[in-house]
Amino acid sequence: MASSLTCAGVVWAFLSFLCAAASCVGFFMPYWLLGSQLEKSVSFGTFRRCSYPVRDETRQTTVMVEQCGRYASFQAIPSAEWRICTVVTGLGCGLLLLVALTALMGCCVSELISRTVGRVAGGIQFLGGKCSCGEGLPE
Repeated sequence: MASSLTCAGVVWAFLSFLCAAASCVGFFMPYWLLGSQLEKSVSFGTFRRCSYPVRDETRQTTVMVEQCGRYASFQAIPSAEWRICTVVTGLGCGLLLLVALTALMGCCVSELISRTVGRVAGGIQFLGGKCSCGEGLPE
């Protein structure tokens, strides 16, 4: 297996993959915000939530559902800001993962990544990192 990367490029490829994997795991976990509601511990992320209130129409009260799950639909995400955050963070994670996997392939295939491609990939990673920083969080 010949590599088209320098030693610094190989380190960059592995760190990129680790960072992209951590970003994707963080995106899918519902633990962005932690708190309590109705004396129960609650947490939620952009499209997942744990322990959430539901209106019980038969007893005319609000009860806590103590389970984790996704929102039923994209429109069920609580606000427009969270919907935007879900899309932008998902795109950022996708860009990061694409560049990281390309960099890892560059470790195994010669002449895959040139200096120009490396610079463009770094720029895409920067853009992906900016997209997944969680801008647009509700106040």
